[in-house]
Amino acid sequence: MKILDRIFGSYEGESVTEYTLVNDYGMMVSCLNYGCVITKIIVPDRHGNFENVVLGFENFEDYTEWSPYFGAVVGRVAGRINGASFELDGKEEYHLADNDYPNHIHGGKKGFNSVIWKTEIIEEENAVGLKFFYHSPDGDEGYPGNLDTTVTYILNNKNELDITFEGKTDQKTVVNLTNHSYFNLSGNVKRDCSEHILQLESDQFLELGEGFIPTGKMIDTKNTPFDFKHGRRLRSGMVSSHPQNVLVGNGYDHPLVFTKKDENTIMLSDEESGRSLLVSTDQPCVVLYTGNQLEGPYSIAGVRSRNYLGVCLETQGFPDAIHHPEFPSVILNPEEVYYSKTVYRFFANTLGD
Repeated sequence: MKILDRIFGSYEGESVTEYTLVNDYGMMVSCLNYGCVITKIIVPDRHGNFENVVLGFENFEDYTEWSPYFGAVVGRVAGRINGASFELDGKEEYHLADNDYPNHIHGGKKGFNSVIWKTEIIEEENAVGLKFFYHSPDGDEGYPGNLDTTVTYILNNKNELDITFEGKTDQKTVVNLTNHSYFNLSGNVKRDCSEHILQLESDQFLELGEGFIPTGKMIDTKNTPFDFKHGRRLRSGMVSSHPQNVLVGNGYDHPLVFTKKDENTIMLSDEESGRSLLVSTDQPCVVLYTGNQLEGPYSIAGVRSRNYLGVCLETQGFPDAIHHPEFPSVILNPEEVYYSKTVYRFFANTLGD
């Protein structure tokens, strides 16, 4: 196992480094110290062809100009916050950047996705990784408290990428972190993700209203395009007339609530390549986003960007939880440690499996 590095660009006078984690079986994960962005995940298909299965850019400038959070850590709070403001203890109101006017999204105009993180290399017998550190000062993007965040990426010889988030604050605040990678298991963006099959245990999803903000209502998934218990092609939501699919631009951009309260799993598969991704997480929901708004004047690996080129599986707490006391809390107190873990395991099925 080994770690490679190269200069990828510069940002605000600091070098941007791309690190590549390599295991003994050829799997590679490349990431930046800018936004903890995962630029590439190289894994084999059923024929042993190694290809990239996430969306990313070859040039750093594209990340600052175009990227819809490709591969980045988003925070302090992932997702939207209604009205770009919130109260704590019914007292002081905090005003955030309305970067998804009139709401706040993914931590603000300069969230965790667009800052340089300090980096430490991890080398173990059967694993290599990186530990990223960032100090977000009190008032950063409007959030209260000094927040020290650690993000750890570990690649092992089981073809697993472990991502852990930790955070500590000196003042009551809100924290909800996730990784915003777009997966495309076809390899090197050969096809879109419409024929990918998703399977997970979820009896309910959060209804979205205006501005894609959760209304607080949970809708049963049974007999809807949101029922993935037995596996469902993502295309079904893209062509669905269900009001919730239509609302978000014909597809999915919804928090699916896990049935269980502890460790939950998600299976994403592409039959043609034979690749599968098994995701395990300790978070209460996954925001399923099928890239409904990806069309743009830029290219990804030589392919002009278009809708549905990638699918995000954003494991996290409920979006806009600070405005819904019935949702699991995203409040972090000074005596507590924020902790979240998600594991991504890649494998390929041979023909006939």
